[in-house]
Amino acid sequence: MTLPIFTYYNNGKKTKIPVEVCDTIWKKFRGLMFRQTSPALLFLFKKNQTIAIHSFFCKPFRAIWLDDKKRVVKFLEIKNWRPNFSCYGKYLLEIPLSSR
Repeated sequence: MTLPIFTYYNNGKKTKIPVEVCDTIWKKFRGLMFRQTSPALLFLFKKNQTIAIHSFFCKPFRAIWLDDKKRVVKFLEIKNWRPNFSCYGKYLLEIPLSSR
């Protein structure tokens, strides 16, 4: 299966990454939970908003919040079993650390 390529910007640097798109409520709910392996996940939201995540039932991953122009607002390396992280944005990337 060919994954779509998502382009984002960090300090003016353009980065392209293949992603699995999470555009339904179920896909957003599940995210990286219970997955042994996974490509990067791209969460789509209709507008800029506070996007909160947790890392229960997940392996460590990098979370990148992006604004409506696909510019990095915040990124964190998330360890498993942590309760809550949030930031304002329109997109969220979850990149399993084992897939770097």
